[in-house]
Amino acid sequence: MLDTVRQIETPEGVSLRLHAAGATARAHAWLIDFALRAFAAFLLLAVLGMLGAAGAGIGMLVLFAAYWIYGVACEVWMDGQTVGKRVMNLRVVNADGTPVTLLPSVIRNLLRTVDGLPGIYGVGLVCCLIDPYSRRIGDIVAGTMVVHVLERGALGQVPNESPEPPSTPLRLEEQEALVAFAERGRNLHEARQRELGDLLEPLTGRMGNAGLRKLLAHANWLLGRT
Repeated sequence: MLDTVRQIETPEGVSLRLHAAGATARAHAWLIDFALRAFAAFLLLAVLGMLGAAGAGIGMLVLFAAYWIYGVACEVWMDGQTVGKRVMNLRVVNADGTPVTLLPSVIRNLLRTVDGLPGIYGVGLVCCLIDPYSRRIGDIVAGTMVVHVLERGALGQVPNESPEPPSTPLRLEEQEALVAFAERGRNLHEARQRELGDLLEPLTGRMGNAGLRKLLAHANWLLGRT
């Protein structure tokens, strides 16, 4: 695997590519959601505190909803996205790429108690680092995963570069891999692009940015551009 991409073929024969979100992006989304919930709870509790014992009781219900219901409600009715995930361009989906439904969302959110052990999501972090698709225990049990939401047009567009045929004939699967890399390159960090491009130095005869430009030239040639 060149990166955390899961390729799935649907029963209809359609190939789906799911770009799994890593631990860092997921942690940022969680921090945004935590800050939002904490701020909202603080404001509500400040108001409810003026109601005495009744306000305290309502406040406990608010805290319960903020911790347990928020994630499920957002994932089911906001297309798999909490506010934090939307900011980070992430989305929860079923493992087969279909939209997440109520039961899987409930399961993955209930198992946050396990992923949170022994504190600050220790178990969840370790699991994300070990699992090839960066899933925590809740995702594995629920059959879900968190993926990057790619902007329309982010894939399928190879940057323009003067077309140049490869120096050696490529098999069909090698041609497809080369074009796929050219299409997805802009979604990878520059250092990661160069790292992957350097692996193809026997084909391009160049390293670094020069090698990347050579790969783009080959990809443009394979696509029939002139």
